[in-house]
Amino acid sequence: MLRRLLLPALAAALLLVPPLAQAQQRSITVASTTSTEQSGLFSHILPAFTKATGIQVRVVALGTGQALDVGRRGDADVVFVHDRAAEEKFISEGFATRRYPVMYNDFILVGPSADPAGTRGSDIAAALKAIAGKKAPFVSRGDRSGTHAAELRLWKEAGIDPSTGQGSWYREIGQGMGPALNTAAASDAYLLSDRGTWLSFQNRQDLRVLTEGDRRLFNQYGVMLVNPARFPHVKSAEGQAFIDWLVSKEGQDSIAAYQIDGEQLFFPNADDPNS
Repeated sequence: MLRRLLLPALAAALLLVPPLAQAQQRSITVASTTSTEQSGLFSHILPAFTKATGIQVRVVALGTGQALDVGRRGDADVVFVHDRAAEEKFISEGFATRRYPVMYNDFILVGPSADPAGTRGSDIAAALKAIAGKKAPFVSRGDRSGTHAAELRLWKEAGIDPSTGQGSWYREIGQGMGPALNTAAASDAYLLSDRGTWLSFQNRQDLRVLTEGDRRLFNQYGVMLVNPARFPHVKSAEGQAFIDWLVSKEGQDSIAAYQIDGEQLFFPNADDPNS
């Protein structure tokens, strides 16, 4: 008798499992930069997004070039990166149809407090010329990241080919911002860093900020939905919900609220169409 009563109840309970499991499995994959991950920004904003939408976010943190390649393979639903030229190329190739500005911060030149190249307080072009002239140790990410692209652009604007110093004073490590900072700290070297990762970095040792505030050090971030017309498996509704939240007042306020030791790491500017 008891068994006859339990079986219908059990069957009814089992019918509830698939929709519940499906609801719990709403998720997207976001290919993004190491700076958004290693700065702690995602740890701050993603719980708020998931609470608002029920959508879980899996982050694949890579250099911008690699993150865009993940998008080109259709292995991510959204890319969130910081290299405007590379982002526009991604769209022109048909891998996305629209780019949304999200936020900005800036790059900084850090180096040993003794500053053997004499870069402190100078503009970035003069600082890089001084480093090359003194053959002072410089660590490059060398990973096709947005930071690496910015570094190469700045060397070019300074009229210097750093590859001529490869193997002596110029060292490419092919890794993210955190490992690059660790390498620079361990070897008393100069390095171009995004400010967000620098502020969250704990192993500074003798490194100091030496050059900052130059307009050429501006660092803009953008987000794009991977084109579902090209990759039908892309979770376009959930991915667009993430983008819409990032550029909404709630998302922008969440980004602005992220601070370390009272210092804001990223500055929302989704309302600036020129960014």
